[in-house]
Amino acid sequence: QLQLVESGGGLVQPGGSLRLSCVGSGFTLHYYDIGWFRQALGKEREAVACVSHRDDITYYKDSVKGRFTISRDNAKNTAYLQMNNLKPEDTAVYYCAAELGDLYSTSVRCSGPSDYEYWGQGTQVAVSS
Repeated sequence: QLQLVESGGGLVQPGGSLRLSCVGSGFTLHYYDIGWFRQALGKEREAVACVSHRDDITYYKDSVKGRFTISRDNAKNTAYLQMNNLKPEDTAVYYCAAELGDLYSTSVRCSGPSDYEYWGQGTQVAVSS
């Protein structure tokens, strides 16, 4: 059974950092595009950062560029989202998602939740003083 489990969320002051983890089980994460999404209260789920299965293509939402970094450790079957200089507007539930990579694709899918089939349960991130 394919499963994704996120962790690492919490309450942090503005300017602080968090690292979210997403552990995959039942499949090899290396073959999958990985996306991190977030959903704030009353808002739609949106893509934050995505990485192709070959790790050669990344996408970042404009508002997080230079602050967030997506990565993965294939030996641990784990993906990460390093979040620095956090702002109150980053407050949301963060989800990781996986979709089998396309061998012939020259881009990474990251337009929205419908791009991804497999989802974790989410982890809450709250940025407040």
